[in-house]
Amino acid sequence: MGQMQLVYQGELRCEATHFSGSKLITDAPPDNYGKGESFSPTDLLCVSLASCMVTIMGIEAKRLEIPFDSVSAVIKKFMLANPRRVGKIRIELQMPVFLKNHPQRQTLEQAGLYCPVALSIHPNIEKDIEFLYE
Repeated sequence: MGQMQLVYQGELRCEATHFSGSKLITDAPPDNYGKGESFSPTDLLCVSLASCMVTIMGIEAKRLEIPFDSVSAVIKKFMLANPRRVGKIRIELQMPVFLKNHPQRQTLEQAGLYCPVALSIHPNIEKDIEFLYE
């Protein structure tokens, strides 16, 4: 796997470059002296969890030959003050309705819940995950 790079841009902004050449910007949030014009590092933690869950579930769905379209997530971050850190990540996964009674539903959900990012997040961070089949 290639190496990534990060450069501090000033004013609490960083630019990260993926080894593919893709770039992303992070900003400190307004409640922590930043502009909040892009994802904060803690926002990326939460989005990484949702993205990893959906990706791993997609891999499992492909392996099981189950269609896995129209999946989306609503992500909410809850910060704690002292020390400043993520205290809770709430993710509502909008799943295709046909999976509600599918025999492999639990297999797909477990794949997401045990994705690499979920297993890497400190256990003191509460993960509130809900699968919605509406």
